[in-house]
Amino acid sequence: MSSTAVAPPDRFDWFTDVVARSPAPTAIRCEDPGGFRADAAVLDLGPVQVSTFDYAPLRSRRTPGHIRQGDPEQYQLALVTGGPVWITQHRAGSGPVNGDLVLWDTSHPYEAGTPGEDDVLVRAVVLQIPRTALPLRPDRVDRLLAQRIPAGRGTGAVLAQFLGSVDAHAEGCGERELSHLGTAALGLAAACLAERLDVYDDLPAEAREEVLLRQIDAFIEHNLGDPELTPGMVAARHHISLRRLHLLFQGRPEGVAASIRRRRLAGCRADLLRPALAGRPVHAIAARWGFTSAAVFSRAFRQAYGTSPSELRRTGRAARLR
Repeated sequence: MSSTAVAPPDRFDWFTDVVARSPAPTAIRCEDPGGFRADAAVLDLGPVQVSTFDYAPLRSRRTPGHIRQGDPEQYQLALVTGGPVWITQHRAGSGPVNGDLVLWDTSHPYEAGTPGEDDVLVRAVVLQIPRTALPLRPDRVDRLLAQRIPAGRGTGAVLAQFLGSVDAHAEGCGERELSHLGTAALGLAAACLAERLDVYDDLPAEAREEVLLRQIDAFIEHNLGDPELTPGMVAARHHISLRRLHLLFQGRPEGVAASIRRRRLAGCRADLLRPALAGRPVHAIAARWGFTSAAVFSRAFRQAYGTSPSELRRTGRAARLR
């Protein structure tokens, strides 16, 4: 993810220049240019881009003149956190959005602002989607412009978690991995908007399967400590057959059971290295992550990491004391 560090006195001029030179030129203003704070980063995911902006309160406006100057013909879907943002477009207004998603279209004029306090930075993780790449009719998508899209449930929650994870971890990914992330992001965004429009069944099968896989991933992650978590349980909770579950995982490097075991072991390893848990017995840590047999856990741990849980803990402790 490419980003730029700029000295505070020049930050507002830099930020306005970044916006002015972007594929979707926009005019911005703020009450205190001298004290303005902002950072920006862009990540190319192949079919889509993700831009991350952290900025102090401001107002922005994209006019018909800006559109004539440059229009990438994109939908821009933002996960907003930190401080609230409002946007008006296409005769609609979002009201304050914070912790949720909001959509706008670079081909229509809009106005946006931040009604929050001066010392609160807004964070917007913006998914930039070419209009032609979204498998939904534009007249339908227009109904969602400048509308708050809840990120606490359904596919909105899945997409928000995905965008947060991409923002935090994608920097270490290779080009091929980034392209896969872009394809996943496009599918999740399409599913999120289709669910909101009640046209989910109109989506391509690939997009629906991507959403199902992400929902399954989230379910597994939240239930790793349950000893009853098995492929059969995962399939039953998602109302699909065990065969279909295994087929969904065919395109991945590991199957369902292997994925559950790897995530459990990773959780155990992290706990074993935490100083705050130094007094907790190894078997208690294993049980916390769903292992009911200490012997099975120890064998699986050594196979995965080439050392025993106790040896890893001793090594970690010795490294901290150096």
